[in-house]
Amino acid sequence: MSIILKPIISEKATSDSELNNRYSFVVDKKSNKIEIKKAVETYYQVNVIKVRTMNYGPVRKTKYTKTGIQNGKSNLVKKAIVQLEEGEQIDFYNNI
Repeated sequence: MSIILKPIISEKATSDSELNNRYSFVVDKKSNKIEIKKAVETYYQVNVIKVRTMNYGPVRKTKYTKTGIQNGKSNLVKKAIVQLEEGEQIDFYNNI
């Protein structure tokens, strides 16, 4: 089971990585900060200073259709923001 599921590449995350040397990832919901730090350090060969995590609960939606009320929800998402040491960076686009 992989701890890092995918990097978050959005306008806000890209500007945060350029200005503050912080990178965002979607991680496994059962992983902790120490496991995330080790996974980023081994996968990208960088030194991690700080790890911040956020749990986003499922978004519940109700649809009113011809057949009746349909209830649904999205999945639980855990995000991690990793701050690297000065002078180090992660290049997400080198494999393209």
